[in-house]
Amino acid sequence: MPPRETHGPDPGQAPYFVRSHGRGRSRGRSASHAGNRRRAAPGPKAGGAPRRTSRLTGRGGVLAITVFSFAGIMVAHWAGTPTAPGIAFTLACLLGAVLVRPSDLLSLSVSPPIAFFAAVVAAESLFALGSEGFTRTLLLGLASRLAEVAPWLFLGTALVLVIGVFRGLPGNIRDLGDQLNGRR
Repeated sequence: MPPRETHGPDPGQAPYFVRSHGRGRSRGRSASHAGNRRRAAPGPKAGGAPRRTSRLTGRGGVLAITVFSFAGIMVAHWAGTPTAPGIAFTLACLLGAVLVRPSDLLSLSVSPPIAFFAAVVAAESLFALGSEGFTRTLLLGLASRLAEVAPWLFLGTALVLVIGVFRGLPGNIRDLGDQLNGRR
């Protein structure tokens, strides 16, 4: 028996009645393929060199927040400045929200508190290594560090969210909803 011919979507594509290419009527096949092509990068501006904007990935932004926070905690421990971790975290959140690619804003927006917690655990583990009661020292260090930096955590996370809203975060949330509901 010959193989049955199927008329379905292209591999990796949803059926035509599920795809959403905007909020209007559905487009024809040629228009949907034209929308998938990459646009050419704009040429150099008159009288200058080509402008290249470098962007961080979402993972790079989370890593930057973790590294800055870890460095701030170490500076606070050695120099005795309790605001260093908070300032470093807030600065990293600000830079991350501005430099991360717009398509990765959703992953960055939920990560700052988790990244700071990972940095605190790493730093406090190093500080507790030489003590007799490692677990007790680690838990007390975690609790005190998180308590003194809590306002900075709120500020940094709020900065990421506010900047993200202006850079396209609502569109990313809409796209995620469309993907989860099978419309894309």
